[in-house]
Amino acid sequence: MFYILEVMKKKVVTIEHLARMIKKGFDETASKVDVMATRTEMRKGFAEVYKRLDRIENLILADHRRRIEKLETEMQELKGLLAIH
Repeated sequence: MFYILEVMKKKVVTIEHLARMIKKGFDETASKVDVMATRTEMRKGFAEVYKRLDRIENLILADHRRRIEKLETEMQELKGLLAIH
């Protein structure tokens, strides 16, 4: 009978330990407010990334436009020199 009480005692301690572990886990889990704050922060960060990507895209497009116009001008000059219409 003493052995059974010891086993039961250990189970109570184990259950209490498990309860503390679960409570600690929930205490360390992000709250809904924390998650929403993180989402807001991420959205702001992505908005900045999108702005930078837009600027890079515009720079590339402007450079391509300039290069194409230069090639068109050079082609017109060549056509003029070769008398091709």
